[in-house]
Amino acid sequence: MVAAVPNLSEGRRASVIEAIVSALRGPGVRVVGVHADPDHNRLDATVLGAPDEVAEAVFAGAAVAVELIDMEAHRGAHPRIGAVDVVPFVPIRAIQMEDVIGLARGFGERLAAELDLPVYLYERAALREDRRSLAAVRAGQFEGLRAAVARGERLPDLGPPVIGRAGAVAVGARPPLVAFNVYLDDPDDAVARGIAAAVRTATGGLPAVRAIGFVANARGIATVSMNLLDIGQTSVRSAFDEVTRLASERGVEVIDSEIVGLVPAAALAPGDAEHVRLVGFDPDRQVIERLLDRPSDGG
Repeated sequence: MVAAVPNLSEGRRASVIEAIVSALRGPGVRVVGVHADPDHNRLDATVLGAPDEVAEAVFAGAAVAVELIDMEAHRGAHPRIGAVDVVPFVPIRAIQMEDVIGLARGFGERLAAELDLPVYLYERAALREDRRSLAAVRAGQFEGLRAAVARGERLPDLGPPVIGRAGAVAVGARPPLVAFNVYLDDPDDAVARGIAAAVRTATGGLPAVRAIGFVANARGIATVSMNLLDIGQTSVRSAFDEVTRLASERGVEVIDSEIVGLVPAAALAPGDAEHVRLVGFDPDRQVIERLLDRPSDGG
């Protein structure tokens, strides 16, 4: 079993969103966690199933997106390079990362050949070390990438060396990602930003962690918001303990934490939920393996 998490550049037009999601609901797969954000003008979905069926379903959704989304007219708060934008493939059960890398690269070849899309391979599927990072691939966004390619720079790994109205797509393979927020008893974001800088990999912190600090307006308190890119390197418990330690050094207490979106069962070991003071977590709706094992309700 694998998951694909296509991120598409449409979060406002209901008819386009409906058409894309309908195409993603292919035979033998489940589409879960669909989220359309009008501010970001972006649609995220998670497609679960066997590798070939998942690739086929996501290709169908990509074909609709390429037809209906014009990147020259697209505006939104989220960085983007194309109508399809990003498609990571993630191993879930009984499959090795090497097989998922092959799946991602084959999917990229099909996008290039059949949809005439410029394709950039990133993360574990990258063919070049300087394209492992999605941020590096997406630098300058659609407009900047189109200008660079027109100059003969930053040419795609696959597909035509020109960025058209549908833009380009980044296709990758990666371990399951966990979106994990830790809330602080602090109404200001200064401490949270300092902790985020201390834990994120890019500034010398924990391995495989991205982090930012800000005030969560709904609660009126600061949060350290993290993406745990590889829970084999930094677990939920390890990230929580480090944030707690850093907060204590700064005279601030940790209140609780939350996990946003879907996670693999391995994300939480026995006792972890209590240890990290996890709130609002529903295993039946958020643990991927449970979703796979549950009979379909047609939703």
